[in-house]
Amino acid sequence: MDPKILEMIPYLTELRHKLHRIPEIAGKEVKTSQLIREELAKLPLEVRPPLLETDVVALLDTGKPGPNILLRADIDALPIAEETGKPYASGHPGMMHACGHDGHITMLIGTAKYLCSIRDRLTGTVKFVFQPGEEVRAMGKKLVEAGVLENPRADLVSAIHAWPRLPEGSVCCRAGAIMASAAHFYITIRGRGGHGSAPAAAIDPVVAAAQAVTALQTIVSRNTDPRETAVLSVCSIQGGNSSNVIPDEVKLSGTCRALNRETASGLEEKMRRVLSGVCEAFGTTFELDYQDQYIVSMNDPQAVELVKKASKYTRHPYVELPKPDMAAEDFSYYLAKCPGALIHLGLGENYTPLHKSTYDFNDNILADGIAYSAGMVLEAR
Repeated sequence: MDPKILEMIPYLTELRHKLHRIPEIAGKEVKTSQLIREELAKLPLEVRPPLLETDVVALLDTGKPGPNILLRADIDALPIAEETGKPYASGHPGMMHACGHDGHITMLIGTAKYLCSIRDRLTGTVKFVFQPGEEVRAMGKKLVEAGVLENPRADLVSAIHAWPRLPEGSVCCRAGAIMASAAHFYITIRGRGGHGSAPAAAIDPVVAAAQAVTALQTIVSRNTDPRETAVLSVCSIQGGNSSNVIPDEVKLSGTCRALNRETASGLEEKMRRVLSGVCEAFGTTFELDYQDQYIVSMNDPQAVELVKKASKYTRHPYVELPKPDMAAEDFSYYLAKCPGALIHLGLGENYTPLHKSTYDFNDNILADGIAYSAGMVLEAR
């Protein structure tokens, strides 16, 4: 690994902790994007006006013919109350960087600093994209639609997501599907409320909702080809606020995942059929808001070969992922339009899971993430 990268790590670690203190949820990353712009303003880059509101895009133009490479980091946090006890813990109540995006930002800023220092070795352009709203809102789709892949047109795209259960600092990847599609669903089951002592005088949406949760599980177990991977999880139930009152309605929400478009496209119709049958049987009605937000993240095989070469710039051997993960990523929209690769950077085999209130990014892997991203740029020349 280039000593120049290692020399930056103390400064970047402090920057990462500063970002960790100011987590902001999707589409509201005002302080975060301001800090990113302040850091990029120190470098010989063209820092562009936002395409949305809180994105930051910067261009390194070598002035020499060569490939146009786009590197992306997501910048939003999650609505989780932090319980790490770290001195740099979130200063925004109810929000925290529980998915490592503070680390992703820091690694991309570090990559920009490093590549600017060796720009005489580069050709073409490098575009650094700091994208808002990866969580839940899939704002990567909006950013692609707004033209982030253009001016200049990207020839190759790459992104990092730090990942637990993988060797610390290792670059992990696979050709084809690496992450699943994802839809979020919101169900309202309506009945007629009443006294808990007289259920016959009411139409109980609680019982209907309980049956619906059970019946919805048959969509994967009995109505999806067992050779295809799919997930349907009901993740929340809200209804009533008293132990002796049958409520008028119950709300359910959850997520559907799949690894190919054909399987994903049939899940909504199957949910409507199941809910219709259950609600008719119990005399209730339902509304289903099905938000199909994330497509499958598909890595280009030739780009993955570049990933393998770029991993040699790090301190750890490349790891081939045996199977995709059922989590989803809106970098999928970049990959759908341009050849590229999403990689998982190992946090450690026993590291705290993502989206957990005690999670904190592993600063030990900052250098490896920078070395990988710089390696992609160098190998793509």
